[in-house]
Amino acid sequence: MTQNGSIKIGVIGGGQLARMMVPPAIHLGLRISVLAESEGASAERAADVVGDYRDAETVYAFAETVDVITFDHEHVPQSILHELVSRGVAVHPRPDALQYAQDKIVMREKLAELGVPIPDWTAAADETDLQVFLDAHGGRAVVKTARGGYDGKGVRVISDAAEVRDWFTALAEDGNGGSLLVEELVDFVRELSQLVARRPSGETRTWPVVETIQRDGVCAEVLAPAPTDRAEVLEQAAGIGAIVAEGVDVTGVLAVEMFETRDGRVLVNELAMRPHNSGHFSIEGSVTSQFEQHLRAVADLPLGDTSMTAPAAVMVNVLGGPAEGPMPVRYAEALAAHPRAKFHSYDKQPRPGRKVGHVTVTGEQLDAVRAEAVAAAQHFE
Repeated sequence: MTQNGSIKIGVIGGGQLARMMVPPAIHLGLRISVLAESEGASAERAADVVGDYRDAETVYAFAETVDVITFDHEHVPQSILHELVSRGVAVHPRPDALQYAQDKIVMREKLAELGVPIPDWTAAADETDLQVFLDAHGGRAVVKTARGGYDGKGVRVISDAAEVRDWFTALAEDGNGGSLLVEELVDFVRELSQLVARRPSGETRTWPVVETIQRDGVCAEVLAPAPTDRAEVLEQAAGIGAIVAEGVDVTGVLAVEMFETRDGRVLVNELAMRPHNSGHFSIEGSVTSQFEQHLRAVADLPLGDTSMTAPAAVMVNVLGGPAEGPMPVRYAEALAAHPRAKFHSYDKQPRPGRKVGHVTVTGEQLDAVRAEAVAAAQHFE
């Protein structure tokens, strides 16, 4: 702890998630320090260290300056995390939980063990394995790299095993072996997400199940709560989230991303063990945001109320950023045109498909709230 007794939380990763942890840390009286990958990172305001999170000595030295380690992403090697724990460092989520967000095959094995519904899947070590799965599933499948993929990266829908030959070649050249995750192509009507916060003591809080709308594999909009005329679907999703959170023994915020199928089933798609894009609405839309809750959880402080502040909230990502026109002018125009909208900049350089910010609007009627959020975000396209 610092001299005034406040807990100092170290965040590995300097992206927008770390950036959005800074305001609630200040409000809670916590100290926050960030290990950023590079100068000019989104969370540079709290970046006390710039270095490689894959370098053991860099991470160990950073850990010595804080009370708790948590993450902006899930990519820190397990060997480093287990060594931190062996040195007595508080790491949340713990390495044994984080592994399920780091490796999709390990995740699928754990979810199957927990008995939660998941797509049919296999681990394919070569094209022969993959072709067998294709032949048994109508000739089409989703193939994912087991590690490292996000926002549509590392995911392909295929109808021939040769379409991922380059991935099998890369695995062979890596020298460590490994397999690709192959899943049935699910006929779903929409995607849902359940956020759960859990502290080391086991206290748990959840937010309403939300609907996420993807474009080109990237989350574009989040509707909170998820609109539905079938309450049992959302109840099913919430129940799955609770089972997974306890089953993997997560600490901090967990996002359980799911498919709702045409016949009313819910299948788990992905896990994320950190604040998640599907929970950004909570900054304005919930009594306690996912960022404040994550800090409370990893510091083992009592969790906050997750009730919504309005009947509806919609978050729209700003993807890519403006192709032309000065950003200050665009902000002024957006603020003037949409005074009810809340704008969040990630301080990132525009790039096609890149998440450079988001807009949230709350209100009484979902359709009206969504229309205003979309219109506000369009100022930055």
